[in-house]
Parts: sequence; C-alpha cells; structure tokens
Amino acid sequence: MEDKKNFKSGFVSILGRTNVGKSSIINSLVGEKVAAIANKPQTTRTVIRAIVNRPNSQIIFIDTPGIHKPKSKLGNVMVENAFEVAKDVDVVVFVVEATSDDIGKGDRLILDKIKESKKKAILVINKIDLVDKAKVAKLIELYKSEYDFQSIIPVSTVKNTNLEVILDEIEKNLKPGPAYYDIEEYTDQTTRNLVEETIREKALKLLNDEVPHGILVEVDKMKKRKTMENEPIYNIDATIYCIRESHKGIIIGKNGSMLKKIGTYAREDLEEMLGIKINLKLWVKVREDWINNEKFIKNFKLQK
Repeated sequence: MEDKKNFKSGFVSILGRTNVGKSSIINSLVGEKVAAIANKPQTTRTVIRAIVNRPNSQIIFIDTPGIHKPKSKLGNVMVENAFEVAKDVDVVVFVVEATSDDIGKGDRLILDKIKESKKKAILVINKIDLVDKAKVAKLIELYKSEYDFQSIIPVSTVKNTNLEVILDEIEKNLKPGPAYYDIEEYTDQTTRNLVEETIREKALKLLNDEVPHGILVEVDKMKKRKTMENEPIYNIDATIYCIRESHKGIIIGKNGSMLKKIGTYAREDLEEMLGIKINLKLWVKVREDWINNEKFIKNFKLQK
C-alpha cells in the first residue's frame, strides 16, 4: 500500500547521443518493451513516455531521439524534440558511453544544454562491461569537474548492473506529488504505435545500413476478431514505406524472404507484448524522400 503523504512523482528526460543505450535502459527499468531497440542510430524518432510504478513513487520517463547532426528535415525535428522535452522535466538523466576517452562534440552539446537549464541531472555511464575500472573512474572525474550532478552511476544494461540505483537516485530527487497515470500502465503509447514501432525495430535490425532510416511504418488496419476455436486474434495490416525503389527490393528480399522474416519477428514480439494471437500482413511501398516532406514530418513534431 503506497504512503500517499510521502508519495513522489515526476517526469524524467533521458538525453544522450545516438546509440548510447537510452532505450535499453528505459526498457530494463520499466520491465516491459516500450522503446524500440536496434543497434542503429536514430531508432527512437518520437518522444516515448514509459512509466515506472514503485511503492512510494511514480516515475514517468520521456525517452527522446538521440542527439546527432541532422541530415534531413526529420533529423532536425528529432533533435528539436529532444531538447524541447528536457525543458519541462523534473530530472534529466544524461547517458554517456564508458568507452569515451573525452567529452566529444555530441556529449558537449548536451552538457551545455544541461548547464544552461540548471536542472537536477544524473549522469549514467553505460557499457561499463566493455572497459576497465580505471577508465570509468577517469570519466567520472572528468564529468564531475564539468557539472554538479546529483549522482554519477556506472551501469551495464547487458549485465544488469546498477540499474535499480538509477531509480533510487531519481526518486530521491523528485518532489511529493500524485500518480499521474494508473499504476497498471507502463506507457502512454497506443497499441497502434507499439505495433508500428515493433515492425520498424525488426526492419532496423535485419536490414543493411543504407535502408533503415528511410523507413516509415503505418498500420492500415487493426481489427480484433474470434478464431474458429473462439480465441481472440488481432488482424493487422501494415505498410512499410521506403524512400527509393531500389530499397523496396531489399526490404522484400528474394522471394519475399526478408519481409517474411521482419513479419515473423514482429508478430512474435507483439503476441508476447499484447498477450493475444496476431495475424500480421505487411506490404512495402515507395514514398519518395518522405524524410524531407513537410506533410509527413509534422507527424513527428511534439504536440504542445
């Protein structure tokens, strides 16, 4: 039973360069698959809220696109979103890689924004399983000299090291407040969003580097029905859009093999996530250079 008098709540933004492991950290902390994970830059395009309910607190994480040098209108919007979100949160979690030797350009850009905001900030040094302790210690001293972080936490999502400590430190820095979401919820994403993100994640993992970031997934139809055996099942039709005709063939693969693989992996994940059988049909269409098309980019802009 929660102690309402001492209950705390608040919004937390996770900032970091692309590929530092922000989404993996969020998914580990929430215990559910909320943000898409792939070893490719810019996996998270939109701002995703993930909710952690603890006995005496509710922490609402806002995952943001990785900070990178934009190469398209979509890229510009992603970076704008990340910094916009950080302005309105209670605590900023800044994620850097243990493998860094210095504060690089991308990390410096984020650090300057944190300094400017004077926000309570927690530094998380991820991927400590890849380096020795001396390197981590050197990085801690380097960042300590730059900003008065509430705490600096070395973690490894691969080995599940110190992840609970992140939640403890965030809770310490929250103010008393109500639970903003029902305690059964873990994300404010709709089922449609989750389906689109999961399909896109599988495509990112399976396809070659030149294709993924020109991919947009849209659910065309979602309908729940009963099977002959009276079991509930979701019929889902979705389209994977790409920016060039040459990419279409790569996504479909020889005799449809790649598309089949994307669909199978996505379906397995979704069935586990949603707890229901899924009949997933995928199509591939070309939408020339949509990443620079204002009409589509506006869907990624933060709604205020």
